[in-house]
Amino acid sequence: MKELSLNLLDIAQNSLTAGADLVEIGILVDEQKDTLTIYIKDNGCGMTPEQVQSVTDPFFTTRTTRKVGLGIPLFKLAAQQTGGDLEIESQKGVGTKTTAWFTLSSIDRMPLGDLKGTITVLIRMNPQTDFLYIEQLNDKKMEIDTRTFREILGDVPLDDPDVMEWISGFYDENSPLTNTTY
Repeated sequence: MKELSLNLLDIAQNSLTAGADLVEIGILVDEQKDTLTIYIKDNGCGMTPEQVQSVTDPFFTTRTTRKVGLGIPLFKLAAQQTGGDLEIESQKGVGTKTTAWFTLSSIDRMPLGDLKGTITVLIRMNPQTDFLYIEQLNDKKMEIDTRTFREILGDVPLDDPDVMEWISGFYDENSPLTNTTY
């Protein structure tokens, strides 16, 4: 994968496949500490300790449609190439949190890519799922929480084109990472 946003999309899809109805995604940039932290947390079915140990192996997958699972191993490799790493915390029946740390200034760090496109496509294609998206650059923070949008919108579905246009505009107006080179 050439952009970290594609890793996010892949891991969020894992969360949806695991039955999550709430997926939290965080992009945290701390320029002073020279770190980029990305996490995906869900309330899906979770994994056993044995599955957590195996999930970074590209030849391990719980899917029956293919024999390899490259998303997590590639995400881990991307982090490690910058001097960072990846950690997975999971509990069967509770959910999973995948966290990757990157050295922000590393020449080997992939660009973040199209974060707005990633979060909007997740919402549009999974309107029954709630997403909490957090983006932070130093002390500037933005949250997109579909639970709040649902309260405001009432019966209007999240995948309504006007709602999606509004969410896209909200992102553009509030993202601390817009117009950065990350």
